[in-house]
Amino acid sequence: MAENCLPFAEGASINRPPMFSGLNYQFWKVRMQIFIESIDRGIWNAIVNGPYIPMHVVDGVSAVKSFDELTDIENKRVQYDCIAKNIITSALNMDEFFMVSQCTSVKEMWEVLEVTHEGTNDVKRARKHALI
Repeated sequence: MAENCLPFAEGASINRPPMFSGLNYQFWKVRMQIFIESIDRGIWNAIVNGPYIPMHVVDGVSAVKSFDELTDIENKRVQYDCIAKNIITSALNMDEFFMVSQCTSVKEMWEVLEVTHEGTNDVKRARKHALI
């Protein structure tokens, strides 16, 4: 009976991302990182560093490659951002989803969730000092 009170009552799954309802963000964040890295560490890299944007140089000027110009490896790296956005949005309840739904990259989504549930670096530093 006590199991129904837990915010993560669905249990762990290697096929479904851990659901986030707005509670216990720190727990969810660690579980989500482990889940994503288990699929492909390149996906986690897209969250941490932002989307891969393939470039080429034309007449000494850098330009973004068109879809037709991408190699298979570049296409896979570009796809990581889309995969990560799908995983994260699939793990959010409606309120959390609408907070990040307008973000253009998964890195931006992750940062919105972090700032919303952990605060900025200044807020985190102040909390640590208050505890000390």
